[in-house]
Amino acid sequence: MKERLAQDLKTAMLARDSFLTDTLKGLKAAILNQEIANNKREMGLDDAEIENLFAKEAKKRLEAAELYEKGGNQVAADKERREYEVIQEYLPEQLNEEEVTQLVEEAIALTHAATIQDMGKVIGVVKTKAGNSADGALVAKLVKAKLQ
Repeated sequence: MKERLAQDLKTAMLARDSFLTDTLKGLKAAILNQEIANNKREMGLDDAEIENLFAKEAKKRLEAAELYEKGGNQVAADKERREYEVIQEYLPEQLNEEEVTQLVEEAIALTHAATIQDMGKVIGVVKTKAGNSADGALVAKLVKAKLQ
């Protein structure tokens, strides 16, 4: 993933696409910061760690866009949503609600969850199976609905 990011950054710079260049540079900086924080500067992050980092970055963009919209700054919200779309290119395809519902039902059966107090166990099983291909907010919403 790191090599793909570097290649895409080079292509964006050659195309003089300032928005894409800035977004990809931000992702590259996020990887570097995470490598330093994890004391992995020499060996670097593996693809799974980068994928998790990008999922967090994508979530930040969506949250920021929502806040900008609430504050009435549509231009900034649009910019955040465009950055989110760029990051999504590096993440696995998202499961639809029906697929996530199926995983939630399987996890409830597996953990024998019966009450809302079991929500964390169920979410953990779903996230283990689905990884970054399932939206965490959707998983939580569906688990809560099933356990209430």
